[in-house]
Parts: sequence; structure tokens; C-alpha cells
Amino acid sequence: MSAQNLTLSEFRLVGFQNLQEFKFIFFSTILIFYFMTLTGNLTIILLILTIERLKTPMYYFLSHLSLCDILLTTNIVPKLLNIVLTTKDSISITGCLTQFYFFGVSTVTECFLLTVMSFDRYLAICNPLRYHSIMSFKLRLHLVFWTWMLSFVFSLNITLLLNQLDFCDNNEIDHFFCDFEPILELSCSDTYIVKMEDFVLCVPISLFPFVFIVGTYTRIVLAIMKIPSTTGRHKAFSTCSSHLAVVFMYYGTIIVIYIVPSRGSLKHISKLLSLLYTVMTPLFNPIIYSLRNQEIRDAVGKFIKPKLSGFSILGH
Repeated sequence: MSAQNLTLSEFRLVGFQNLQEFKFIFFSTILIFYFMTLTGNLTIILLILTIERLKTPMYYFLSHLSLCDILLTTNIVPKLLNIVLTTKDSISITGCLTQFYFFGVSTVTECFLLTVMSFDRYLAICNPLRYHSIMSFKLRLHLVFWTWMLSFVFSLNITLLLNQLDFCDNNEIDHFFCDFEPILELSCSDTYIVKMEDFVLCVPISLFPFVFIVGTYTRIVLAIMKIPSTTGRHKAFSTCSSHLAVVFMYYGTIIVIYIVPSRGSLKHISKLLSLLYTVMTPLFNPIIYSLRNQEIRDAVGKFIKPKLSGFSILGH
């Protein structure tokens, strides 16, 4: 390793340039979205933990999806807010790799959780008589445990490979967080092994789950179409429409960001899509599930009504 590499101890996150006139508006908007994200996802977790009728497999997995969204946005947004105010912000190499690691954990976990949730909906609709016997509490624990454990292992593997790279003159990351490609672009080492490892891991992390989700929902749609009554078909569709909306939004953004090449002007578009993925998607998830799910709406009403009644009594 050269002496120049030894002196390099930090990166500088460029973030969004040319925001001088709008940075306070942008800062306020991101901050509001962040608090709304935390409030929405924490509310869902609290409701699922306290409301007895929500203690079902589907909502158990949903609570972990909300936890995953909190991890994702909390890992990215505070640093982003600092970048917006300071234009450029420094981050140690260790801090950068740590941010990348937890970003990877939350991303991989969401992929696996969406897969598990599609399996849950498949059992509920295509095999309802055996649903509760198959989706036992023990199986739920195993599915969630291995979802998080594999996410930690896969992300750690890539992070350790990135940690072995050398970084030379340029230390400016043209992004608002430490993502995989922007880090690789700064390395003066041979990145072939890292890229190949990432490509190989993409198969079990994203390709297999996506194919599995498509397969399960194909079976679900075919099963729903066989239901004779319109009311029955509508009820069956409503039980999985929220999850399907999240899947389309999540994988659609991922495909555009990480599969479509981002060079030149497309890099700015990729950065905006990353903003959508890391800031907006964690906010959309609780909104989609609360707006399209009658049980969540009823639970929110039952949770809030006693509080409002208490305030009314105090007012009198």
C-alpha cells in the first residue's frame, strides 16, 4: 500500500449539489418525512405488540418490515440532513463501511421479508385449511431469525471485501450515502473479485426471492380467480394487495437503481431514485398498509379513541 493510501482516512459525501437556494426547504422536507417514517413504523409495531387481533403471522412479519424500515432510514437520513446543511460532509472510512453494512442489512432483510410475506399470503389463500398448522409460531420465529441472520452474514461478507481495498487520491463520493458502486469508483485496487462476489450474492439475495414472489402470486391469482363469488374474490385480493403494492414499489426502484447503468447524467437520476428508496419507501410502507388494511385502520381507531376521550374528560 502506498504512503498516499495510508494518509487517506476519510471520504467526503458530495450529496446534492446546487441546492443553495432550496436547501432549507429540502432539509425541512426530508426532516418531516423522517419523523413521519419513524412515527408511522413505530405506530405499526406498537399496535401489533398491543392489539390481540393483530398478533397473527402476517402482522408479525409486518412488524419486522417496519423495524427494517426504521433501520434503513435512521442509517441514512441523519447524515443526509447534515450534508444538505454543509453541502459536503466528511465520513471516516470505517464509518462509511459501517453505514454501507447496515444499509446492506436493511436492504437484504427487506428482500427476504417480502419473500416470507408472499409465502404467508400463499398459504392463507391457496391452503387455508392448513394455514395455521403450517404457519406455526415456531416456523415464524425460524423464518424471521434466518431472515435477519442471513442478512447480517451476506452484508458482512461484502463489507469485509470492501475493507480490503486501497483508496487513492480522490476521496469524494458522488452520493449522499456510502453505496456499493460509489465506493468502488474511488478504489485504486483491482475490484474484480468484489464485483464478482456481489454479482454471485445477488442471485440468492434478489433474484431467487423475486422469482419466488412472482411464482407465489401467480398461484394466488389463479386460486382467487377460481372463487365463485365476487365478494370472495374481492376479500382475497384485499388480503394481499398491500403487500403486492410494496413489492412492486420496492423491486421497481431496486431494478432501476442497481441494474440500469448509471453513468453521466443518469447518475443524477439514480441519486434521486436512491433518495426515493431510502427516504420515501420506508414512509410509504406504513401508509400503504394502514390505508389498504381495514384491521390496521380499526386498530388505530381503537388505540386513539381512548386517548381522545381522556383529553375530552380533562378538558371538561
